[in-house]
Amino acid sequence: MATKADAPKAQLTGFQLYSRFALAGAVCCSVTHGALTPVDVVKTRIQLDPVTYNNGMIGGFKKVIQAEGAGALLTGVGPTFAGYFLQGAFKFGGYEFFKQQFINNLGYDTASKYRTGVYLASAAAAEFIADIALCPLEATRIRLVSQPTYASGLVSGFGKMLTTEGIGAFYAGFGPILFKQIPYTMTKFVVYEKVAEGIYSVFPKKDMSDGLQTVVNLGSGLTAGFAAALVSQPADTMLSKINKTPGLPGEGTTSRLIKIAKELGFKGSFSGVGARLFMVGTLTAFQFAIYGDLKKALGAVGGVEIGK
Repeated sequence: MATKADAPKAQLTGFQLYSRFALAGAVCCSVTHGALTPVDVVKTRIQLDPVTYNNGMIGGFKKVIQAEGAGALLTGVGPTFAGYFLQGAFKFGGYEFFKQQFINNLGYDTASKYRTGVYLASAAAAEFIADIALCPLEATRIRLVSQPTYASGLVSGFGKMLTTEGIGAFYAGFGPILFKQIPYTMTKFVVYEKVAEGIYSVFPKKDMSDGLQTVVNLGSGLTAGFAAALVSQPADTMLSKINKTPGLPGEGTTSRLIKIAKELGFKGSFSGVGARLFMVGTLTAFQFAIYGDLKKALGAVGGVEIGK
């Protein structure tokens, strides 16, 4: 007869489950983005001033350190950590939530058959909500990085933008952030799911140790990160440009975006792509590894899998 200790644990559902997905997503995104702040600083400088920062990522690191000291590489770490904590919660928690809603509405067999569409739609819906939370903090981060003397950190920079330019300044880059983040997240999740599915079709997940599953998450995440970085690079460059300085009096967001796109051209829109491939590939790999391990640690294992 099974004792109380032997009884299987009930799977979490509802708020208990999705709040754990959200917490795991918040931690994995804030930790990885925060740790890669120095790469993000150099990437943003290359995008905003390609004439000065014209010799790649390593050269960019050297120039920033020589001109401003090593501490400059941590510029914007506060809004980066805070922004991606919120964004990660809504992105990963929302992805799991919307995926489950599609399964409930379509039925398991239909959702599984059309799982690529389910992945894409779930990622897009989750990212839209996540970007509403991220945009003000991303605008603050870019202003701090592009204008090192603007403010001393997150609180002062956020307050200065709010009082001098109004709440609209935080959402001047909302269009570019949507054009950047939604394709980025759609690519990121669908490539991750497909690569992991391919691996598990050859090496069944049930036969793998937790350590090997973490390795699969790392490899799938790395591939997904490279693909997502390339898809979203032009919008990332435009986002950096539009948040660098306030618009001219009477100049709307749309007209600013058109002007920036003309100035950049195709080649200019991929400025800093090397640094971003390194950054996004690395952080996405570790995001999925951390997320997978944290879900297990928190007992968030009640999600439905529709991969073959």
